[in-house]
Amino acid sequence: MGGLSNFKDVTDFFSSKGYKVIIPELPIYSLPLKATTVTAFSDFLEDFIEYKNLNNVIILGNSLGGHIGLIYSNKNPNFVKSLILTGSSGLYENSMGESYPKRENYEYIKRKTQEVFYNSEVATKEIVDEVFETVNNREKLVRTLAIAKSAIRHNMSEELPNIKTPTLLIWGENDLVTPPEVATEFKSLLPNSKLKWIKKCGHAPMMEHPKEFNEILFDWLSKKNYLV
Repeated sequence: MGGLSNFKDVTDFFSSKGYKVIIPELPIYSLPLKATTVTAFSDFLEDFIEYKNLNNVIILGNSLGGHIGLIYSNKNPNFVKSLILTGSSGLYENSMGESYPKRENYEYIKRKTQEVFYNSEVATKEIVDEVFETVNNREKLVRTLAIAKSAIRHNMSEELPNIKTPTLLIWGENDLVTPPEVATEFKSLLPNSKLKWIKKCGHAPMMEHPKEFNEILFDWLSKKNYLV
């Protein structure tokens, strides 16, 4: 459930405001299994930004994407103007399961996918089908589990105080994957951060409440004078 379409409302809104929106497609299923780690994805992002000759970037990441953005920002602070995290991993999270024991049960996968959102209707059949296909494809499953384990191992609590990049945390009050206490811990550990909550919202605010998400982000960028 990490498709580019998750950010469609965000890309449409900020593109209309004149921002140059670029979404790198991570090699989640194409790296060798041993290299399928959160740090490898951060290295990929570093190479991508260098290849595109980008600087002063505003990085937005949800879940694993936020974790990757944190690692990159910690390593390359001079390239990052600001960081936006929503439902980010990097401290701790509740995953769907260690091995998806009922992965062949469509209704089980549907229920677990719905739990990602406050409003279960956001988990459309298309989204559930995508998750079901992923967990029942052995190659994709082993990489999904490898990524989850890598994210858990790479706890950033000791590194976060060193990240001085202006950071906006946008969090769903009803996030069951990275619960509210994760957001408050990020806020306490990141020295230059602001936390904004979205009510009746789960793990993916940009999907569940795109209008409010965009308004919060645009207002913050405006106050920071990060306009184009």
